[in-house]
Amino acid sequence: MALFFVAEFVCAQKGLPVVEMLTSGTQTSLRGLSVVNDNVVWVSGSNGTVGKTTNGGKNWKWFTVKGFEKKEFRDIEAFDATTALIIAVDEPGYILKTNDGGESWKVVYENKTKGMFLDAMEFWDEQSGTVVGDPIDGRFFITRSSDGGNSWQDEPLKNRPVADSGEACFASSGTNIREIDAHKSVFVSGGKRSRVFTTNSAINLPIIQGKESTGANSIAVYNAYRGTNGKRMIVVGGDFTADSSHQKNCFFTFDGGKTWIAPKIPPHGYRSCVEYLSKKDVLTCGLNGVDYSLDGGKTFTWISREGFHVCRIAKYGPSVFLAGSNGKVARLTWK
Repeated sequence: MALFFVAEFVCAQKGLPVVEMLTSGTQTSLRGLSVVNDNVVWVSGSNGTVGKTTNGGKNWKWFTVKGFEKKEFRDIEAFDATTALIIAVDEPGYILKTNDGGESWKVVYENKTKGMFLDAMEFWDEQSGTVVGDPIDGRFFITRSSDGGNSWQDEPLKNRPVADSGEACFASSGTNIREIDAHKSVFVSGGKRSRVFTTNSAINLPIIQGKESTGANSIAVYNAYRGTNGKRMIVVGGDFTADSSHQKNCFFTFDGGKTWIAPKIPPHGYRSCVEYLSKKDVLTCGLNGVDYSLDGGKTFTWISREGFHVCRIAKYGPSVFLAGSNGKVARLTWK
């Protein structure tokens, strides 16, 4: 219900927002972002770094997780000001949890399988969540938790989606997996092939693909909490080696992926994250800037040329934040 309130609130905003920088200069590339409410925001990134604010971005506290100083925390899921989960992506893959606001972290999952690479994490509520990873033995890796991330159970190999040759996931923003309905998720792949994977099917995407640097990076599902069953979705990506190219970098669907529509004016380059703020308001960001749509993704306006990796709306409240390289964190404001 909270997201429905947020959507209606944002719809009431007039015109395009501006990007207000809050902090930068920290030696980390931030790709994990979890906005709990208007005050509590967590970020995570390279060099074992986690950051947190409890006053809407006015002040930040930075942590370097002991023993993980060289790890990349590509995604974070926070539940409040004291409880959060982070994933350390590459071999071995780790999931860590804090219950004391980031002061200490406990390893709640470890996987030393050769080739392990965890990409993104999604929780439906404070108990149930899932993590998706790159293919192992030809199938996408999936592990799940039903106790708030305290323990994890790997999906049996036979039940995992089959990956094509050269197909994987991008750990670029923690948003290539999303809730599509109660305890169901959808994720996107990229590389030499790019698809959307739902519970029962794999859907081909018209997004640019064919190289390791191409494909879908992020998917957003409109208002999953209102029982829409994921009919309205939007996908962004492109080629991260050509960050200004907008060739086949964004598509949206109103029918759950049966048909995909290209924007009349697409985002102005490769984009690593996309977020529905309302039925009409869509935000997306990438290496060369931030785009905003007022018409559900049909046309995008370039509102900032400051690059960011990830953008998220609050779980409870209307605030919208962005994070990127060099410890950059910003928020959207409406003048």
